[in-house]
Amino acid sequence: MQSKNTIQQIVNRLTDNHQIAYPNIPLRQSRVPSPARIREMTEVIRSIVFPGYFGDSSVNEGSLVDNTKLYIDKLTNLLSSQIYDALFFETQEPAPAEAEEESRRLTARFLESLPRIKYLLSTDIKAIFNTDPAATCLGEVIFCYPAVKAISNYRIAHELSLLKIPVLPRIISESAHSETGIDIHPEAEIGEYFSIDHGTGIVIGQTTIIGKHVTLYQGVTLGAKNFELDAEGRPLNIPRHPVLKDNVTVYSNSSILGRITIGERTTIGGNVWLTHDVPPDSLIVQSKCTGNFRKIK
Repeated sequence: MQSKNTIQQIVNRLTDNHQIAYPNIPLRQSRVPSPARIREMTEVIRSIVFPGYFGDSSVNEGSLVDNTKLYIDKLTNLLSSQIYDALFFETQEPAPAEAEEESRRLTARFLESLPRIKYLLSTDIKAIFNTDPAATCLGEVIFCYPAVKAISNYRIAHELSLLKIPVLPRIISESAHSETGIDIHPEAEIGEYFSIDHGTGIVIGQTTIIGKHVTLYQGVTLGAKNFELDAEGRPLNIPRHPVLKDNVTVYSNSSILGRITIGERTTIGGNVWLTHDVPPDSLIVQSKCTGNFRKIK
């Protein structure tokens, strides 16, 4: 057992001159969003987007309207409170009087995006089903596949990031990352009919742009090759990740790095390290990743 004296000494060492002794751990003096409430919020959105698969109640055509309204009301309360706590996360300033009104306004804006989120996810579900012969039905994809959780969290987080809401998008995307091993930055731009097969180890960086009908397999990295630094030696937040055009497929454990463009209908084989542009209709495999391209017949 530690003596009271020893405990007090430890407390003093941890807290004396905190701002000076621990400058990289700023003291948090205002409320922060709740990860548990945010996870609950994403589950409510899944219940709205995929009726009957998530949530507490079964649903049919007759109850769909009332069921959806019930979840929308729940989402409104959850989201507005979390936005309120997030608005001044970066500045750590106390929320001004108008913050509550701003959180309600942003909540309304997000709710307007739900039909778009539902449409995009419907295309993603179809793409995953079409690229996986092991899938028995669309419902199995929705209910069981970790890629659906990762992509749906991304679609939600992306809409929040478009509204310039701090920290919530990262909490949502990192929640999916920790559960699925799929790391999609909320500010990446991803088109419709996006398919992830298996998925573990996939990394999609902040400034990545992905077109329509793109498929990624496990272990794929869409990353930065290097960083430009500012005068203080910090990396500049500029476009630094790949652009994948429509109908691109990237097989397992390939790394595509830097602000390069992969042309339409290109296939990248497994275990490829790629740092240069690729023209449309190319097939890139390990022995061909030095600049020689073979057109698909």
